[in-house]
Amino acid sequence: MLTKKHLMPPLLVLVCLLYAGLINPLDSRIVGVSVLPVIFAAIFLIQLLGFGYAWWARTERFYDLIGSLTFISAVLLALMLNPAPSTYSYVMTALVVVWALRLGTFLFLRIADVGEDRRFRKIKQSFWHFLLVWTLQGVWVSLTSSAALVAILTPNAALTGFAGLGLLIWFGGFTLEVVADKQKGDFRKDPANAGQFISRGVWAICRHPNYLGEIMLWTGVFLAALPVMQSWQFATVLSPLFVVVLLTRISGIPTLAHRGVSQWGNDPAYQAYLRDTPVLIPRLLVQNRGSKS
Repeated sequence: MLTKKHLMPPLLVLVCLLYAGLINPLDSRIVGVSVLPVIFAAIFLIQLLGFGYAWWARTERFYDLIGSLTFISAVLLALMLNPAPSTYSYVMTALVVVWALRLGTFLFLRIADVGEDRRFRKIKQSFWHFLLVWTLQGVWVSLTSSAALVAILTPNAALTGFAGLGLLIWFGGFTLEVVADKQKGDFRKDPANAGQFISRGVWAICRHPNYLGEIMLWTGVFLAALPVMQSWQFATVLSPLFVVVLLTRISGIPTLAHRGVSQWGNDPAYQAYLRDTPVLIPRLLVQNRGSKS
């Protein structure tokens, strides 16, 4: 008997394919077939292949890496399928590739160092739950990259001043994310900080500066893609909105907040950090503090 766990993966794929058909640029067709649904189908095929190996090996080590490589594959495929790519198409492709290479490498090295992603301890024991997680990664790639893919697929598109604003916001977000990850990585490597939480550097202006950077850079991608959009393509505002919802309501901040309270909830210094430090949006003036000692 078919249940929700059986129906959810194909339903998610179908919804994403319908969305791709809705926002597909009019000129982006191959032998009469819309290109963007084909790219989305390739995104989910990569996840299915990744899931097949991961289930056989009972490993999650390559999950984030494959997600990042899927982003790269999707935008490069879009660039190849654009009959008349412009400098604009190449720039939009570069934004995604640079981000994905950096984040994918960072996450893969982190899990290689730790040995496992503890989120998957129970998940990878269930075929359908594990498959759903891989399917959701396909949804993440599809929705998040949708604005960039529309822009890349648009023939003969030109860079505009408005696109330049998007590029600046992307650069600011990318820089913030890199700095936040670097500072936290260096903090954790110092034996003197074992078992402590970071509250210095960019972590003093908000509790999740890496997530703020992620939201900024995908907002920048959407704004950079905005000048070429028409009709239903404005629905690609789902790209930054999905990132916001994912990080603030689903798998990002709520998970880390629960973990932080479990680990340091009774620590007065941590309680003060929670009280005085914004969750995501920095205040204009925030006094820089050192780490808890």
